Amino acid sequence: MRVALMTKDKPGALQIRLDNRAAHLDYIKATGVVEMAGPFLDADGQMCGSLIVLAVDDMAAAQDWAANDPYARAGLFAEVRLQEWKKVVG
Repeated sequence: MRVALMTKDKPGALQIRLDNRAAHLDYIKATGVVEMAGPFLDADGQMCGSLIVLAVDDMAAAQDWAANDPYARAGLFAEVRLQEWKKVVG
């Protein structure tokens, strides 16, 4: 199944994101379940959240992946949403 992980960073947390970016990207590569990923940008073009599409067996696996993301472990997010997603185009 595919699950969209959508996050919103805490206000003023850009440095937390930058400090943990390499570990986050390494985690994506090591886990092998990310089909697409990228940051949301604010009006100034700064990263302020994430959209990650996971290919996992079930929602529990998506929740586990999200909880173990280095960004989550660093306390970056104000909001986290997981939603099953159906690919239609692309």
